[in-house]
Amino acid sequence: MPTVAATPITPPDQHVVTAREALEPLYEKLELQTESLVLSAALEAGWSPDEATKALAALRLQDALSTLDEQSGQ
Repeated sequence: MPTVAATPITPPDQHVVTAREALEPLYEKLELQTESLVLSAALEAGWSPDEATKALAALRLQDALSTLDEQSGQ
């Protein structure tokens, strides 16, 4: 029967990087991929690059304002 080696778990106070530092590069990569896909879809749908960029900026602003509203209501 196969055996499984125990994986050591580092206590939170001994982590080399914070969770944010570990996740930030992945988040940024996903954000860029998503932005590229959204802009490509808008261009394929016949939007001009300027219209697509402005629409994406408006969506980001709306999302940021929504997040701020949620945080201020806590």
